[in-house]
Amino acid sequence: MARPKAKELTERELEVMQIFWDQGESTVADVRESMAKQGRDLAYTTVATLVRILLEKGFLTQTTTERPFRFFPARTYEEVSGSLLGDMVQKVFAGSRMNLLVRLFEHRKLTPAEQARLEEILNSVKKK
Repeated sequence: MARPKAKELTERELEVMQIFWDQGESTVADVRESMAKQGRDLAYTTVATLVRILLEKGFLTQTTTERPFRFFPARTYEEVSGSLLGDMVQKVFAGSRMNLLVRLFEHRKLTPAEQARLEEILNSVKKK
C-alpha cells in the first residue's frame, strides 16, 4: 500500500523552495548551481527528484514543455512560512502564540530594530 503524500516540506525541499523564491522561474540545473554556491553540492538527479516531489506536492508549477524544463513557485513564501509556523505553534506550543513569544524572547534579547518593529505591529493590531 502506498504511503500518503506528506503536505509538509522536508528540510531539503525547503532549501530548494528558498532558491525558487529568491530566483523565480528556474531549471533544475539553475537550482543545483545555486545550491552548490551555498555549499550544498548535490547530484543533478537528487535535485531533479526534489523538484519532481515539489511539483507533485503542488509547491511548484512547470512553465515549459521543452527541455530544459522550467519551474516556478506555485505557493508564495508568505503562504508556506505562515502554514509552517501555524503547524509549529500547534504541535510544539499547543496552539499558544503567547508560549511561542515567551520562549522566543527568553532565548534572545531583541535588538532595538526588532523591538521597534514589534511595537509597530502591536500598535497596528490595536488600531484594527
